[in-house]
Amino acid sequence: MKAAEIREKFLKFFESKGHTIVRSSSLVPANDPTLLFTNSGMVQFKDVFLGQESRPYTRATTAQRSVRAGGKHNDLENVGYTARHHTFFEMLGNFSFGDYFKREAIHYAWELLTEVYRLPKEKLWVTVYQEDDEAYGIWANEIGVPAERIVRIGDNKGARYASDNFWQMADTGPCGPCSEIFYDHGPEVWGGPPGSPEEDGDRYIEIWNLVFMQFNRDEQGNMPRLPKPCVDTGMGLERIAAVLQHVHSNYEIDLFQNLIKAAARETGCKDLGANSLKVIADHIRACSFLIVDGVIPGNEGRGYVLRRIIRRAIRHGYKLGRKEPFFNKLVPDLVAEMGAAYPELAEAQQRVTDVLRQEEERFFETIANGMEILDGALAELQQQGKTELDGELAFKLHDTYGFPLDLTADVCRERQMTVDEAAFDAAMARQREQARAAGKFKMAQALEYSGAKTDFRGYDMLSLDSAKVTALYADGTSVAELRAGQSGIVVLDKTPFYAESGGQVGDHGVLASGAARFAVSDTQKIQPDVFGHYGTLEQGSLKVGDALTAQVDTVRRARTVRNHSATHLMHKALREVLGSHVQQKGSLVDADKTRFDFAHNAPLSDDEIRRVEEIVNAEVLGNAATQAQVMAFDDAVKGGAMALFGEKYGDSVRVLDIGFSRELCGGTHVARTGDIGLFKIVMEGGVAAGIRRIEAITGDNALHFVQALDRQIHQAAAALKAQPAELTQRIGQVQDQLKALEKELAQLKSRMASSQGDELAAQAVDVNGLKVLAAQLEGADVKTLRETMDKLKDKLKSAAIVLAAVDGGKVSLIAGVTADATGKVKAGELVNFVALQVGGKGGGRPDMAQAGGTEPAKLPGALAGVTAWVAQKV
Repeated sequence: MKAAEIREKFLKFFESKGHTIVRSSSLVPANDPTLLFTNSGMVQFKDVFLGQESRPYTRATTAQRSVRAGGKHNDLENVGYTARHHTFFEMLGNFSFGDYFKREAIHYAWELLTEVYRLPKEKLWVTVYQEDDEAYGIWANEIGVPAERIVRIGDNKGARYASDNFWQMADTGPCGPCSEIFYDHGPEVWGGPPGSPEEDGDRYIEIWNLVFMQFNRDEQGNMPRLPKPCVDTGMGLERIAAVLQHVHSNYEIDLFQNLIKAAARETGCKDLGANSLKVIADHIRACSFLIVDGVIPGNEGRGYVLRRIIRRAIRHGYKLGRKEPFFNKLVPDLVAEMGAAYPELAEAQQRVTDVLRQEEERFFETIANGMEILDGALAELQQQGKTELDGELAFKLHDTYGFPLDLTADVCRERQMTVDEAAFDAAMARQREQARAAGKFKMAQALEYSGAKTDFRGYDMLSLDSAKVTALYADGTSVAELRAGQSGIVVLDKTPFYAESGGQVGDHGVLASGAARFAVSDTQKIQPDVFGHYGTLEQGSLKVGDALTAQVDTVRRARTVRNHSATHLMHKALREVLGSHVQQKGSLVDADKTRFDFAHNAPLSDDEIRRVEEIVNAEVLGNAATQAQVMAFDDAVKGGAMALFGEKYGDSVRVLDIGFSRELCGGTHVARTGDIGLFKIVMEGGVAAGIRRIEAITGDNALHFVQALDRQIHQAAAALKAQPAELTQRIGQVQDQLKALEKELAQLKSRMASSQGDELAAQAVDVNGLKVLAAQLEGADVKTLRETMDKLKDKLKSAAIVLAAVDGGKVSLIAGVTADATGKVKAGELVNFVALQVGGKGGGRPDMAQAGGTEPAKLPGALAGVTAWVAQKV
């Protein structure tokens, strides 16, 4: 049974059991700063389990793409060396949100494994938490698993509930026992059953974990039962495929075998069992899907993790003898394997290929030098009988040649060596490098709030009376009252204030009641559907339960919505001008501008920018009404709505039609396109490989910008004594005049050099038959020095000459030695002798050399010593 069929049978089985098939979420977790990457199937349902979000279904099933290659969950160093570690994997899961519980979950799992996948029942073992008699009873009495194949796993970490078979989301919150299902590969493979001393062997392999969330741990360690217990399961597609395809290693399944063959084709490796081919096959999956989900190679955070994975793959190709880019050529093979299950991969094939190729080309420029240094250092250590590489050298490889530490450690491990990571870290700290990939992803502590969701009224109104205060916070702590002068957060039962989301910044404004006045400087979501109004109480006092008038800053909101609506039009226009590969990769919309990042591999030409502006402004002039409607996500996408990168969409979405644009968007917008007024692009540039950025302005901001340009044009025209319409012609005339003057000046300098050459030749001193001259030329530039040098060498025939000029605080030096004397006097040594005395250094050919300096006051003394220096040489 192929991997694609296994995935399809899993989803269809649970669909037949009343589960909704939910599409895989992005590898970049939406609105969750606690995770570097999506690393399991439950991530997209985290807020559902926490009770902060509801879905229209209570049963779900997914095939979730996942990555474990950074932060807490990092399997990178094991990839290629074990049978089952991957950076990228697919997690098959079924979930119950307060619907069914242990009995159904266990029965479903057994039915799927034994009746659909037809695994031999006698090959399956299960584990339960030692106190979970309920799960034990279901397995033993209802499923019929013999007692000797049901293992109770106890607490092994020094405290109750500290067990591998007791799951918890965090230190507090939902938690509960879990039951794992193992497959016995048979006595020919070493290892013991779970819970035994030999459990780390490869005979008994965990294939599925069923988590039963039935408790809610509080800060005091109390464990009250959840009113609606939930189920969260996960089964790795690669692991179950290995079992069903009767192979022991995940890398032997059909999906990996085809990718390994592709890697062998591109690297020229004949040994299909080579670990390096496994690494490359694994890494092309992780890298490609990360790029699909908007991650771009970089020097920090997620981008740095991606760069590490790419460079690790390149190094393994290099190890196999591949000395030029090859990794990007595996993308079509990956699309052939997984494009049907993940259409977004097929759609992004060219972009993924381009990003990988650019990163490869960049790294291949330095990998040879870095590997030569590393190989030499390791060979020397082996000769000395040492086993640890100096951390300072590891840092040099990182800093100069782009070798991430784990890549260097990878090479060392192959030669039974380690890296002094403490010294490496110390060097990193000194240099203040930005390579701490997970540094910005620290656990975020949300404000504790158990009240109702905020009723957002801001689509239709900017002012609202009788908004009730449901919570107050100061210094991150819930309080009953805010007093004048205090900064804090106000939560209302209803509000016209838009909370920052989807790139649009939060509203500013005022909350007021009687003597109380709270100035709102930002609006953020403290929970997915709970708005926090951040600001300062300027006067009076506020208490929970108070009724307020909420007034949004209307001018700021109007400017923001103009920019936001223009962003939608610009996105559509960019796709028309540049192509359908253009995809949004981030945005920031505020009252001043819209900043829009998008996938594209080349700078926009002036003509392309003008065409985008023309298209958008034509839509503005069309003055079409904006329309918003809520519909099912799948219906919205089928209807042509574009989903944007980095956004988290539920099953019901808001579809926005603005002019010729249709996108999914929860932001605020103009009523008609004509309200945008005027659209103007003010900046275009690159921000990363394959990512461009545009900044644009609208409305009165665009008007002020155009007026400022007009004012500058009139000022420039006045300075050139021309009319604005004649400015281009007049500038051309001035440039022609300037070129003529520069030519005339060059001729004058040449004549001056010639005349100075005649005068200077008479100052040359004879030293053992060699004419020696050291002189400073007033007002000369480097070109004049060279011309004068040539004339003097012709005139003096056999000579050693140093010429100097001073411009401001800089010294320019040129030394020349005629061909007959270069055996004794070298121009490079001569110019360096003078340069060292004037705060510089230099060198060059034996007959001609150039240098500079920064201490003009020392020049006369330096020139005076030239004759004696030459005399020593001849």
